[in-house]
Amino acid sequence: MASPMSASRFLERLRAEGATVVEVGDWEHHNRNHVGPWGPVHGVMIHHTVTKGSAHTVELCRKGYEGLPGPLCHGVITKDGRVHLVGYGRANHAGLGDDDVLRAVIAESALPADNEANTDGNRHFYGFECENLGDGQDPWPAAQLEAIERVSAAVCRHHGWTERSVIGHLEWQPGKVDPRGFTMASMRARIRERLS
Repeated sequence: MASPMSASRFLERLRAEGATVVEVGDWEHHNRNHVGPWGPVHGVMIHHTVTKGSAHTVELCRKGYEGLPGPLCHGVITKDGRVHLVGYGRANHAGLGDDDVLRAVIAESALPADNEANTDGNRHFYGFECENLGDGQDPWPAAQLEAIERVSAAVCRHHGWTERSVIGHLEWQPGKVDPRGFTMASMRARIRERLS
């Protein structure tokens, strides 16, 4: 059981891992904590945005849209590898997912198939949205993949987690396909190498 790190510690950890961080507005206090708890935290979740254009993507993830208020993640990783912090605390990114998957993340064991949506993921996961159309054709630049690796490792390092605490949205919630264009197995291998 892990308490979320403070916003200042989060920023410090990302920068210590070598991530290029952009602070967006009053990100430290922009959250959805009034609708439910934030924590205990158990892992990191990676998403793609299905958007194009960095400025538009960051703004959307910060403000949200009709029916889903922002922030939609903690950090937005744009194509150039920059990590734009848009919120901190509970964020609308994970939604309901599989309790068996959560138990596997906590145990850092092999993930079961996600076949239920019965557990609040917004409470338990740090979330990073990555600028990509999610069509399997839009490229993932090396700088962007490296940034995903760095932010994931930063959070894992702080909490003493392994790469098994990093999952994709598609591994959490039935019907989700993100991130599309690279495998979470390959990303976890990169994170494992960075943490070693």
